[in-house]
This record gives sequence, C-alpha cells and structure tokens, in this order.
Amino acid sequence: MEATASTYPPPPPYYKLYANYDPDSGSGGPAPPPAITGEYVSFGAPYNTEDRLPSLEEQGVRQLFPSAKNINTRAELKALGRELGLLVLELADVLVERPSQAGRCVEDISLLFTNLHYLLNSLRPHQARATLAHMLKTQLEMRKLSLQGIKEQRRAVWEVLKLAVGEVEEATQGEPGGGASSKGDVECMEVEGGGGSKQ
Repeated sequence: MEATASTYPPPPPYYKLYANYDPDSGSGGPAPPPAITGEYVSFGAPYNTEDRLPSLEEQGVRQLFPSAKNINTRAELKALGRELGLLVLELADVLVERPSQAGRCVEDISLLFTNLHYLLNSLRPHQARATLAHMLKTQLEMRKLSLQGIKEQRRAVWEVLKLAVGEVEEATQGEPGGGASSKGDVECMEVEGGGGSKQ
C-alpha cells in the first residue's frame, strides 16, 4: 500500500535478476520466456496464436450451413437471408398473438445473424486481395498518366528551345562568327538533352 501511495515507489523486485547484466554481451540476465503457441488465456478470455477464423463450433454456436471447405457462399448467404426474412415476419406475428414466445424467435434471429456474419467474415481475405489488386492497378494507371504528362512537357520544352535557338541564329546571322556559335550551342543542347529532340 505504501508503494502505491508513495510519490517515488521502489522499483519492481525482479530488477535484482539483472544485477550482473552486461549490455554489451547480453549476458547476466535471465533467458527470455518461450514463445506462446496455440491457445492461451489472457484476462479470462481465450486466444489463439494461429491467425485464422475460428469455426462456429469452437465458439459454441450452432452452424446452419454445410461445413464443407468448398461451399457455395453466395447461395448460402441467399438462403440465410430468405430464412431471416421469414423469421422476422414470424416474430411480428408472435408479438401480436403470443408475446410470451417472442424470446425464441429473437434467439433464432440472433443465431441467423451470427451465421451470416461468419460467412461474410470468411470472405474478408478475398476482399482484401481484390482491394489490394485494385489499389495497385489504380496506382499503376496514375503513374503512367504522370509519366505521359512529363514526356509531353519535355517535348514542349524542347520545341520552345529549338524555336529560341532558331531565332537567335537569325538574329546573329549577320554578325561575324555568330552563326557558328549558335550552331555549337544547338549541338551542345542536343548532347546534354540525351537526344530528347528526336522524340
């Protein structure tokens, strides 16, 4: 209690295990605990280290669709949706005529929703792959458009430069040695541009 109320509580007692710890070699301290594999319980809730969707049976829920690996998910979702609509109509009828039996209909609807959510969650990996493929395709198209815009601007700049060089040649043609200098400048620009004017 004093440690909780104290302004500067003492360090936890396990610091003594690292009294001879050498940070350079990493020796002197206890070995790390082994990694947890499989199922474990944390704060009273069960967890599993395997990254998979637990089955309805493992969650203690009755499964309303076949447990085969290659089931027709779309057909099962449609069937559960139709059954859900019938149960909602039945619940409305029960609430009018037999209100005391409404709890059973609510439980059946809750079970149907749980199965629907499970089937939808089983499609999440496929949705993630399709979303990633769409994002990559969109990025590729945007980069192609950006590259095309850069090439067009590059060609426009080269046209402006060639036009400016031509005007300089015309202006300096009457001067001694002016034409040769302008021609040398054009050749220099073409070499530095890496043959961009040919595109």
